[in-house]
Amino acid sequence: MREVILRQKQEKEQILKTAYVPREVSKNIEKYVRSDIIKVVTGIRRCGKSVFCFMALRNIGFAYVNFDEKELAEAKNYDEILKYIKEFYGDINYLLLDEIQNLPKWELWTNSLKRRGYNLLITGSNAKLLSAELATHLTGRHLSIEMFPFSFKESLQASGFEFKKEYTQEEIGEILNRLKKYIDVGGFPEVAVKGYDYAYLQSLFDSIIFKDIVKRYRIRYSDALYDLAKYLMSVFAQEASFTKLKNMLKFRSVHTVQNYVSYIEETYLIFTLNRFSFKQKEQVTSPKKIYAIDTGMINAIAFQSSGNFGRLMENAVAVELLRRRSCEGTNTEIYYYKDYFGKEADFVIKEGMKVRQLIQVCYDIGNADTKEREIKGLLKASDDLRCNNLVVITWDYEGEEKVDGKKIVYVPLWKWILGL
Repeated sequence: MREVILRQKQEKEQILKTAYVPREVSKNIEKYVRSDIIKVVTGIRRCGKSVFCFMALRNIGFAYVNFDEKELAEAKNYDEILKYIKEFYGDINYLLLDEIQNLPKWELWTNSLKRRGYNLLITGSNAKLLSAELATHLTGRHLSIEMFPFSFKESLQASGFEFKKEYTQEEIGEILNRLKKYIDVGGFPEVAVKGYDYAYLQSLFDSIIFKDIVKRYRIRYSDALYDLAKYLMSVFAQEASFTKLKNMLKFRSVHTVQNYVSYIEETYLIFTLNRFSFKQKEQVTSPKKIYAIDTGMINAIAFQSSGNFGRLMENAVAVELLRRRSCEGTNTEIYYYKDYFGKEADFVIKEGMKVRQLIQVCYDIGNADTKEREIKGLLKASDDLRCNNLVVITWDYEGEEKVDGKKIVYVPLWKWILGL
């Protein structure tokens, strides 16, 4: 244990010397860094949580302990960890406890550290750390921050791209090229910055499945879980019901499928959106729409055919909507819309009791049949949900038009995703 903590101290010092890509969510932690509330940062493995926390604490002396190390996660006496922290770091009050979910009864120890006057920043790769369960575990106030792989904007920053208010047609062409690459390889920092390929993403996927789910929940039929996870990655931007998943993958019960899907979702590999309804029961019982946390992960893992670029665009928009909600710290609710006749709108953005915006994502807006289908779904959602803020996110078409007396705004994905 002693050698592990010493090595991690050396790793921390090395990381603090490396270049850093500022994250959009940084503003959410900066004013709370010196506050005594517990700061909790969660997100999928390898999305940059640790480096984000290093940079938040870079002007403050802090100790670092990563519980992804087996020797630390299996410690019997937690105060022995504290002993070695004191040996190597001296009289220090700020502690960064990485991947804390690997430590049994972590909440008891962190509460004990808090009572003893330590200022804590903890990270985890499990969504339960952001749920109501967190409020139960951690006594007193805490700040929750959810992280994602690099956004397109962060990916551009990592490559040294020069941002402007306006771009020439030539520069727009370059942005579109970079956006295609971003959708292809995704935003995990090792991929975006170091150029790692799909083999890295496949290895990360396997590690998450077997380390964070199979081992933690002691799954007996790991092959069935693995097949389900790969299938869910393949049906991204599509509806899926637990019953259909059970029948298709030959599970014994719907309950098992529900549990397995929730485990996969807790690791942030996927997330689901409910179908919008004014009736709570219909929201719960309707099929959910599946999205992956990263389009590069989709391309590395999923069983795919050609012609899926429109769905990949929709997945990128879904992730960006979640990222913005996290950065803004709002209670925005995100749904999809589908009526009884199959007319759809990709995203319903709701704030409080009001639907604020309806979004459709369409790659091939030049195809008359495709455009008519997408517009009909958007207008039907507009009538049913009483919302006239209608947006169609395209690949590179920009403009406005009135249809049935309602204004529809067309905005290119690159502009929308960069917030221009």
